[in-house]
Amino acid sequence: MPKKVIAIDGPAGAGKSTVARIVAERLNYLYIDTGAMYRALTYKAMIKNIPLENEASLTELAENTEITLFSQEGQLKVLCDGTDVTQEIRDPKVSKNVSLVALVPGVRKKMVRMQQQLAQKGGVVMDGRDITTIVLPQADCKIFLTASVEERGKRRCLELAQKGYHVSPKKVQEDIDQRDLLDTLRKVGPLMQTPDAFLIDSTGLSIETIVGKILDRCEKGE
Repeated sequence: MPKKVIAIDGPAGAGKSTVARIVAERLNYLYIDTGAMYRALTYKAMIKNIPLENEASLTELAENTEITLFSQEGQLKVLCDGTDVTQEIRDPKVSKNVSLVALVPGVRKKMVRMQQQLAQKGGVVMDGRDITTIVLPQADCKIFLTASVEERGKRRCLELAQKGYHVSPKKVQEDIDQRDLLDTLRKVGPLMQTPDAFLIDSTGLSIETIVGKILDRCEKGE
């Protein structure tokens, strides 16, 4: 049986990465965290002190950056130019600025090209903001995963705390609101739900319940 392509979109903090990784494990598929790719580029730009409003410099940086994703002992690892940046890209400073980098058309063009190449042979679960609309519009199964703003804020605080970053819930909420605004209003690849994407509101749902809903949907070929 041909392996499917599963595309999952949704706003920041909706639980896309966690759920997508588990779905990929259950199906023995490759998990592709596109957000991690943008984070890696954002981190590199910040390290090199490249102004995040300089679109030409960011585009050039994207064209000359190698980003590799792979699974190691069930955990996603992210390499940027051969260096492991898995932990560094989750820094709140990166989270705050990643949507600015993702706004750049030249950056998105390079990233989309890389992501489409990864999905060519099928057997992938890919999550992000524009996967069902731009990257993989012909995906076999499309999911739009969301949750209430309050729920997403709580999840992001917990995620950061587990990684050693302690920030105020108010600050996290403000960052999420800002990312939502940038993601939905950007001219290239804005966050939106397509008519053929299955909506899952994960507010109050367990991870296992969400995973079950996605697997059921994919099994039905919808």
